[in-house]
Amino acid sequence: MNPRTKSQDIRDLSQNDIRELVTELGQPAFRAKQLIEWVFEKNVCSFDDMTNLPKAFREQLKEAFAFDTPTELTKQVSKDGSRKYLLEYHDGISVETVGMPRRNKLSVCVSTQAGCGMGCAFCATGLNGLKRSLTAQEIVDQVLHVSNDFGERATSVVFMGQGEPFANYDEVLKALRILNDPDGIGIGARHLTVSTSGVIPGILKFADIPEQFTLAVSLHSAIQSTRNKLMPGVKKYTLLRLHEALQLYTEKTGRRPTYEYAMIEGVNDTNPEMQALCDFCEGTLCHVNLIQLNDIEGSPLKPSPIHKVEDLQRRLESRGIETTIRNSRGNDIDAACGQLKQRFKVQKNA
Repeated sequence: MNPRTKSQDIRDLSQNDIRELVTELGQPAFRAKQLIEWVFEKNVCSFDDMTNLPKAFREQLKEAFAFDTPTELTKQVSKDGSRKYLLEYHDGISVETVGMPRRNKLSVCVSTQAGCGMGCAFCATGLNGLKRSLTAQEIVDQVLHVSNDFGERATSVVFMGQGEPFANYDEVLKALRILNDPDGIGIGARHLTVSTSGVIPGILKFADIPEQFTLAVSLHSAIQSTRNKLMPGVKKYTLLRLHEALQLYTEKTGRRPTYEYAMIEGVNDTNPEMQALCDFCEGTLCHVNLIQLNDIEGSPLKPSPIHKVEDLQRRLESRGIETTIRNSRGNDIDAACGQLKQRFKVQKNA
């Protein structure tokens, strides 16, 4: 087992590490099973809550370990019931995460990075650049925080908050597996969705893993020049190469990727843009999510009128492409797609 420090989060240990730890501390072997249940199944965040462990053992654990959970700085509640949280980690870095309840289900939108380096024109996250990537446990803690606040289990998680998940691939995959673990949080693989701006190496690696996690791709234009302007951070991954990678993904996994398309007035809602999207999708296994662009403070970009969104849906469906118009959740509290951003300096000094 690796050397420990006083501040180490006990949840960073593997189950085998915990078994070794229990032996080192002179406890009987069955204590390892109890400790594993508290840490990985019941997801408690305090040693005092581990009521079936002897007090002396709990004190030993407190001396060596901590629960490095984030601090809630603010919470906003939308008229649709969604809740947006500003969570601060141990080093002062903060991220936003969103809980979205619907019909006895709870979906959580998590951030994978503090800020983002992709610089997408329609997204608030990258306005202040990338601060750092999050660890797997920091990602999982967002889900646990939202679940605890709602008092119910998360039934799905979308990796669509701040950051590019495939720029933090290893930690994102680790978080997915923690969330999916049937002996832990136990969310089904198909209810765990990762959204990428089109980072091809990540898509290809994602195609090779055994789990059936869901892939979403932020497409937003099927014309290269338009996409380069909207999404400069991925312009090196051309649409041709992206199309090839997605075909390979579907061949290997048998899974259908979702294409996210935020409609922007006068930018990607013209006839040539609509035609290009239909051509990109036709004959492939995919699902298209259309959404009216959410307003970003200070941005000149405006959402397409709903009749244009509906027109594009009809065009896609006439070509045999399954299409959904997605309703924004939490846009009245800036919690919708593209609206999450770094706010902690403003909030803490307010």
